[in-house]
Parts: sequence; structure tokens; C-alpha cells
Amino acid sequence: MNSVTKIMINKKYTLAIAPVILLIGLLGACKKFLPTDRDTFNTEARFTQTVYMPVLGRTTLMSNNFDAQSSTLPLTFKIVNPRNSDGLIAPELIKPFDVLVWKKAYTGTEKTLAEIEGKRVVEKHPLFEIREHSGEFIMWAAANDRILTSLPDSGYTFDVEVTNNGGRRYFNNMKLQPYKERASEPNSKDPITGGDLNRQITPTGIFNMIGERTNTVLMPMDMNVYMKKVGEGNSLTFRFQDTVFNAINPNKFNLTNWNTLVHGFDMEKTDTYVRYKVAYPIPLVSIPTPYTTLDGKQASLSFAYERLGFGGIKQIAGFLFNFNIYQQGDWEIIFWFNRDNPRFENE
Repeated sequence: MNSVTKIMINKKYTLAIAPVILLIGLLGACKKFLPTDRDTFNTEARFTQTVYMPVLGRTTLMSNNFDAQSSTLPLTFKIVNPRNSDGLIAPELIKPFDVLVWKKAYTGTEKTLAEIEGKRVVEKHPLFEIREHSGEFIMWAAANDRILTSLPDSGYTFDVEVTNNGGRRYFNNMKLQPYKERASEPNSKDPITGGDLNRQITPTGIFNMIGERTNTVLMPMDMNVYMKKVGEGNSLTFRFQDTVFNAINPNKFNLTNWNTLVHGFDMEKTDTYVRYKVAYPIPLVSIPTPYTTLDGKQASLSFAYERLGFGGIKQIAGFLFNFNIYQQGDWEIIFWFNRDNPRFENE
């Protein structure tokens, strides 16, 4: 092949690849001008709830309250400009307080009080705050009637700033109207005034209990339940009283599983009471455990006994009580039989 032929072949090759090189160059240049992906903030995004009414003294999570409407996540939420009913800045909603925060999951299988307490720590938080990227509100149990105003006061007004890289929006004049603190459930307190309604608290249920004197079936209204705080420790005591307020020996409830009645420790059982060391609140979190209702929202007690009825037929009887205690202390729950005493003896 002579030199002329080589030159002609090289020219053809150069002409052939030149459009390809040009196309690649143009694509590279165009790439610089293509629009980059940007976060979007849908103008239809909204809070589905604008008035929040938690009960003071209880850690309450208020969730499923924001509809992002296809806005790019994560969004960032911030409470701004909290005001009291006079329209003035409310420092009590901004100031950090000591609150108990779980750092490890509570399971209901903890073997000691120290093991439970080792799973939570004290942190500084505003009493009412919004979770940064979910929009959920949380009222901490440290909030009480001595710090925050509650109904019937109109409460607080606040705004929420919501942002992402695509935009910013303010949701104005949202409301916080807490109910007054009620340290236990069930209770006889008016949720707005806090006054005593003088309402009877009864067991959740009674089964097969027969009156000793009347020989009639006992009903929930035949019992009063009293829940009271008597000290500042960490204990829970159960007492049973007959119609004239004499103590009923807990051993008469001979089918009761005292070791798993509550998630408590160092049980002390006497002829007049049963006492445990416990962590508060009760239940500690809203998950099902052997000590709670099926939904985990309340502690569940079962007191039972057996006796022989007519014809030597075995009868199993007792009662149930579901409850909450939100405030730390030495608490007593007293069960008083107001109409007739249960018959524990065999026929």
C-alpha cells in the first residue's frame, strides 16, 4: 500500500468518527443545561388536625396528623411563635424541662426495677414539641397544672414552619388546649374543672362471686375501687375490705397469680395487703405484655379463687380491674365490697 492510499484511508476514518465525537460533545454540553431534580413542596400539604387536647401529666404522642400530599420527603417541622390566651409569648412552651426518655425498648420481660430504669434517661425537652421530620406532636408527662394552663382556659396558639429544599410554608393559629391532670384511670375527676364528680369506680368485671349473707350474685356496682397516692416512693399496694371496712386476707383469692399480677418486684404479702416495688407510669408503655390488656393501653388485674358449691361442684370466681397510674409515688388500690361480702368458704 503506497502512501497516497494510506492518506485516503485515514481521511475516510476521520470523517466517519467525526460525527460520533461531535454528538458526544454536544450531549456533554447539553447535560450542563438540563434541569436538575428539585424537591417539591405541594401546596395542598396540610395538617389534618389543628387543635390538640392532651391530658396533662401523661406522655402523649399525637400522630398521623400531617398529609404531605406527595411533597418531597423529608420535611422539617418547627413550632414557632407560641402564644398564651392573651396573645403573649408563652415561655413555658419553650423552656426545656427534665423528661424521661426511653433509650432501649421496654419489653415487659425485665427482671428488676434497676433493669427498667436503666433503659431510660433524663433529657431536656420542651414540654410540648413537634418531631422534626414527622410532624407528630408530643406532650411530655412532666407537663402539669402548675406549669401549663389548661381547660377551661382557651390554652395556647402556635404556628408551625414546614420546609424542604423545594419551599417553605407556615401553618398558623394552631391550638393546644390541654385537659387538667388526672393522675389515674379510671377516676372521678371532671376533665375540665378538675373537680370531684363523686362518681363510683367499679371493677371492670365480676364472675361467679356469691354474696355471703344474701346468697345473691355480686355485680360490679357491689364493689367500690379507690385509687390513692399515699407517699412519694415507688410502690403499689392492694387491699381488700369487707362491708364494715375490715381487711380481707389476700390469701382468700387463692387462684391469684401474685408473682405475675403486675410488673413489680420484691413482693410483700401479709394478711392485710400485697405490695410491690414498681416503675411508673403503669403501664410503662402502650404495648401488650402479660400485665396489660390486649391492646397494651391499660394494666390488667385478675383476682380469683375457687370453692365448692352445692353438690360439691367446683366454682371459680373473682373479678377483673383495668387501670392506669401516670404519676410516680406510693399508691394504694383498695377494693371495698359495699353490699355483701364474697363467700369464700365451701358449701
